[in-house]
Amino acid sequence: MEDICEKLLKEVERSYGETGKLSDDLLSALNCLFHGTLLSALELVDKSSVTKMTSPSGRTVFQVIGASGAPYLCLPNLNYCSCPAYNFSVLKKEEHLMCKHVLAMRLSQAMNRCKKLDVTNEEITSMILSLD
Repeated sequence: MEDICEKLLKEVERSYGETGKLSDDLLSALNCLFHGTLLSALELVDKSSVTKMTSPSGRTVFQVIGASGAPYLCLPNLNYCSCPAYNFSVLKKEEHLMCKHVLAMRLSQAMNRCKKLDVTNEEITSMILSLD
């Protein structure tokens, strides 16, 4: 399943890079894999809710502002999110591959639609240490 996910996200990157949009076929494939979270994730991307934060040491985390306005921290290499839905639906119940915030992070990366923010090494360390 993860291989299919990676292939689809690569296709998002290629397709969006060439045309500036996602085809109906690609959206259908994404919807089959990410049923229930795709529309919400795309709304977060459209609202520019994803910020890529990078420190001088090269560490990167993402902050995704959820629909309620709450900020969630996402770790790209782990596909981890600090939201309650990630803990419940992804980890405990294994109903989804990822929550809408992680999907928004991955889509915005593929579509090059992340806001970018430079932070200090201390700030990024503090963010990571604040995770439960």
